[in-house]
Amino acid sequence: MEVNAWRRRRGDTALVGYQALCRELATSGPGTFAELDSAGARSVLRRFSDAWFAAAKRRKDGDLAARFPRRRRGLMPVRWYHGTFTLDGRRVRLPTARGTGPLWVRLAREVPYPAEQVRSITLLCDGGRLFLEVTAEVPVTTYRPGEGPDPDRVAGVDLGIIHPFAVADPDGDGLLVSGRAIRAEHRMHLADTKARRRAVAGRAPKPGQRGSRRWRQYRRRARRVEGRHRRRVRQAQHEAARTVVSWAVRQRVGVLHVGDPRGVRPLRPAGRLLLALGGPSV
Repeated sequence: MEVNAWRRRRGDTALVGYQALCRELATSGPGTFAELDSAGARSVLRRFSDAWFAAAKRRKDGDLAARFPRRRRGLMPVRWYHGTFTLDGRRVRLPTARGTGPLWVRLAREVPYPAEQVRSITLLCDGGRLFLEVTAEVPVTTYRPGEGPDPDRVAGVDLGIIHPFAVADPDGDGLLVSGRAIRAEHRMHLADTKARRRAVAGRAPKPGQRGSRRWRQYRRRARRVEGRHRRRVRQAQHEAARTVVSWAVRQRVGVLHVGDPRGVRPLRPAGRLLLALGGPSV
């Protein structure tokens, strides 16, 4: 951020490409990212470059609300690849810059994969808590002759709101995955959020006024609840997708066609209820 600010004041082009950023990191020398090692620093540069080009693409497509990453962030996800970290049971040794002590992170539970299968780990913060995201290489499932998925058997998948997945195979069998648990989670989270906002509306700081310690604690608690809600919904979506894939494997389905209604018919203004009854549109 500081280097690009200096370059903008000099009238030079900002450094946004990943390779250019890595070259700038190499010439800047040690201490540029404090105690973060080069592998972790490159992961931060990769996210910065991806965010920059994603914003540029959105603005090119006409989205003027897209903003380039020019604000500092206190906590950024940092990724390390295989060979740069050490897994020891419920402890993870993360590399640091040369001349600094190693960083050991204690996990709440052991990693569910052998250490030799783990390919990368990402240290991130969500809702005021630290999480370790693990990417592992798992063996490919093998089947006996005549029991594996058949590429000629095609099943259709319809994505819905109330029920996230509805699947039908060539034999006429179907699977309907209920999404009422996800809807209940959204409804309960919305009701809880409204109740908490009503309770603290009287002591909320005015626009431009600095918040008190109690207000900061409330905001910290709200971010923690929001993170827990997102994790619950994401986990439920993963379980629903796993149910569909397991059912397709049992039915020996080799191809899944996911329906997308966009592009089937041109969009037209629906108007009011008179249009549905056959009257003129308003």
